[in-house]
Amino acid sequence: MPQNSPPVDPRRSQRGAAESRADPRLIPPRDTARVVARERLLTQLLEARRNRCVVLQGPAGCGKTSLLIAWREALLSLGFDIAWLTLAPEDNELAHFLDYLVASLAQVDPAMCHEAALLGGRGMDDEAVERTIIALVRGIAAHSNDVVLVLDDLHHVANARNHEALQWLLDYAPANLHLVLVSRGAVPLSLGRPRDQGLVLELDMRDLRFTAAESEAFLKAQLGEIGQREARHMHELTDGWVAGLQLFAIRLKRKKQGITDLAPSDPLANAQLLDARGFAAYFEREVLSRLAPSEVEMLVRMASCTRVCAPLCIALIGHGQSPAEVRALLTRLENDNLFIAPIESSGSETWYRLNPLFRETLLERFRARSELHQREVHLAAWLWFRDHRQHDDAVRHALLAGEPAAAADLVLRVARTMQIEGDLRKLVGLIRLLPLAEVQTRIGLRLWMLHLQLYAREFDACAAAIARLHADIPESDTHSRYRLILLRAALAVQRDDTDEALSVLPHLRQIPAHADSLTVGGRNNLLSWIHMRRGEYDEARRVQSEAPQPLVDGVPLMGTSAGILNGRCIAGFSYALEGKFIQVERISRDVLFEADQRGSAAAEAACFAAALLGEVLYEFNDLEAARKLLEDRVDVLERVSIPDSVLRVLTVLSAVHWAEGHHLDAFAYLERLEEYATQYGLPRLVAHSVAEQIHRHLLSGQFDAAEAGLARLDMIAARAAGTVTDAATGTAAEIHAMTESSHINWCIAHEDFEGAACRLQALIPFCEARGWQRHVAHFQMQAAVVDAGRGRAEAAREAVLAALRRGHRLGLVRSLLDADPSALDLIAAVVQGEPHDPVLSFYVSRLNAAKAASSSGAEPPAKPASRSAPPTAAETLSEREVRVVGLLAQALPNKKIARTLGISPETVKWHLKNIYGKLSVTSRDEAVARVRDLELGSTPVAGEETD
Repeated sequence: MPQNSPPVDPRRSQRGAAESRADPRLIPPRDTARVVARERLLTQLLEARRNRCVVLQGPAGCGKTSLLIAWREALLSLGFDIAWLTLAPEDNELAHFLDYLVASLAQVDPAMCHEAALLGGRGMDDEAVERTIIALVRGIAAHSNDVVLVLDDLHHVANARNHEALQWLLDYAPANLHLVLVSRGAVPLSLGRPRDQGLVLELDMRDLRFTAAESEAFLKAQLGEIGQREARHMHELTDGWVAGLQLFAIRLKRKKQGITDLAPSDPLANAQLLDARGFAAYFEREVLSRLAPSEVEMLVRMASCTRVCAPLCIALIGHGQSPAEVRALLTRLENDNLFIAPIESSGSETWYRLNPLFRETLLERFRARSELHQREVHLAAWLWFRDHRQHDDAVRHALLAGEPAAAADLVLRVARTMQIEGDLRKLVGLIRLLPLAEVQTRIGLRLWMLHLQLYAREFDACAAAIARLHADIPESDTHSRYRLILLRAALAVQRDDTDEALSVLPHLRQIPAHADSLTVGGRNNLLSWIHMRRGEYDEARRVQSEAPQPLVDGVPLMGTSAGILNGRCIAGFSYALEGKFIQVERISRDVLFEADQRGSAAAEAACFAAALLGEVLYEFNDLEAARKLLEDRVDVLERVSIPDSVLRVLTVLSAVHWAEGHHLDAFAYLERLEEYATQYGLPRLVAHSVAEQIHRHLLSGQFDAAEAGLARLDMIAARAAGTVTDAATGTAAEIHAMTESSHINWCIAHEDFEGAACRLQALIPFCEARGWQRHVAHFQMQAAVVDAGRGRAEAAREAVLAALRRGHRLGLVRSLLDADPSALDLIAAVVQGEPHDPVLSFYVSRLNAAKAASSSGAEPPAKPASRSAPPTAAETLSEREVRVVGLLAQALPNKKIARTLGISPETVKWHLKNIYGKLSVTSRDEAVARVRDLELGSTPVAGEETD
């Protein structure tokens, strides 16, 4: 959030989308071989179309991909959606693999991958990866159609962590996801459970090889006519291997004479094309040897690239052939079916992909050449890709060309553009490709590394790198030094460290002359945050309203980009801190709508706006809308947004569940907040969690638990007490206010009204001085309850009226209702004795309606009993789910359940969602009660495991 998100140029976005569509790995290859329909296999595949998993395993050239292309056409006609990903050796890198996995599914429906895309790059630890997979699963489950995900060439992925991510995808797959795994070797996943359930179809070389009849049909399709004897002879030579048959067909098509018989002296008679090795040897002898040297040279150079088009081939050849000759050769190779296939048209150009075996044969020749020659070819490729803004390919070829410095310079040059387009995850991948020495010698790349560490929430590493870089930036490089200041301040925001942010403030104000617009925007957002932490809300908004309007390509940056959305969120946040929720609603709704349209480029603004709107919806008592908005986003928001957003989301979700009578869920969200705060060292958020837990314990009559929490909160406050004065703001003041509020709640619960009044007398002006108007209204309402308990009717009346006037002006509902269970009765008694005031009466009617709505939803209605016999445990929940529910009944939080079962908290959350769906409940409390009704409450013996 603090770093201003830059604008998205619509023209650039459209170009980026086109490039994504042109990526050959996300597009099913065309079946240029015109393979005969394989009805027996297609029938098996169609019958298995709703299986959890389909596995095709066999050597290269045995027809796996062609078979799937035919199946794909049949599935599309049945309303299935098909995502395709051809894997490559570089996918061994986990982040790269996840990027392409998400991108392949986004080809079907970008909305399906929205949450997973926002999570991209924000950590590669196991929990972060599992979060991404679960986000994908949720998106797929919400998709209206069945989705088939084809992972071709899976043998290229050998990384065990990638296998684990795929295993999660398989294990968590919803009913509408069907995985197709295509590999030359064994599939590295555990298929035992779905196999036992009859949900796996496995086809190997024994199934995939052509029968004699299919071989004959294939050859006739290729050659027009062929005798049965000749066809059978070729079938036996190839053992039904499709690639070998295709080579025979190519060879025979080139014969000028008609096909009659195979002469014993014909090389075909002695060729045993049973595997890829034989394929390569024959290809060398019978195909490459019959091409002109210039044609072979072009093919060998083409093989250095994973995809080619005519202009790229011209660049690779140099002056060896004319452009017309290059285009003619590509057309002839395609027409003659010489293992080159068109994959996509972009503008006036067609992109081609070489058959993997064909390419490997050519690469053997390429690698046999001198290192100097190889570098020259890669150099031509990198310059072409660079000039055509295809940065991934450009960087890889620059490194292969022995130009690491040029590669590093290119990454540095395009980094800002990638940030603008929301491609930080791709930027991470490019920087990781670079040699460490090249990164370390460039201040700019080291600054980008800091951005990426901040983005991935590697705060300690980021702080250490900032300290090292500070000593290395020359005094004369004012712009780099100022970027480092911005990063220091942004890290302080993420760490909720007001003191560190204040120490940076003087440097933050000294912005260099001619600073670019992104620097200005980032600085303004950071300044606004600091002003808000100091209680200077008008100043925070002034910084945003007076921001300059620089131009990018003639377009005002701050007026059209995701950057202004962050600034508007800052303004909304300032109103939220004051308690002016009418203004917060207007801002947050508009920003959320616009940010969602921009996708990942405005992820932080979207999360911040959602957090603000969720708080508004709860305050206005629209509990269901608040829960739906935030529960759908909480996992992403926890990874993407700043601590203040996370605080709002988790406390609101807790409050919503409490109001709906789901007490276990309410505590679970507070425990989740505490875990988050502890992980990142955020004492203010810990204090919020503990204070809310104390309040819930008191409302439940759990005084021992409340007293223990109060002792903890006092200790947290004591550590910050040294900075609390009448003028103190920020973290220390907020913790002090929460601690005093908890003591007031304790006093009220024990009917110590004098003690509560004494503390309220000091706390109300303390909050008033800091502009916390919502808190003032809340505490005024509490003061009225306390004064009524003390028998001071007039003081209670004045406090009620003061709270109502302030609450109406701010648009508050829950802040007054949550002040005390008896608050509304006291309000009614006071208003009844006052002269009629239509405005006040209208406001009180809103409060009454909100209270009535909350009361009706506090205890969920009992589910009607089924007339049939209740389901058994085996019919309803899996063994793992039974164990989760058994631990739920012990009121354990997700983290403790995860530790007990040896799984991650994310997996626990996923099981809970499944449990709620199976039991037709919406909360932990209902799940436990429902399981007790079904007599499933016992927990299996520890150590019993089937997953």
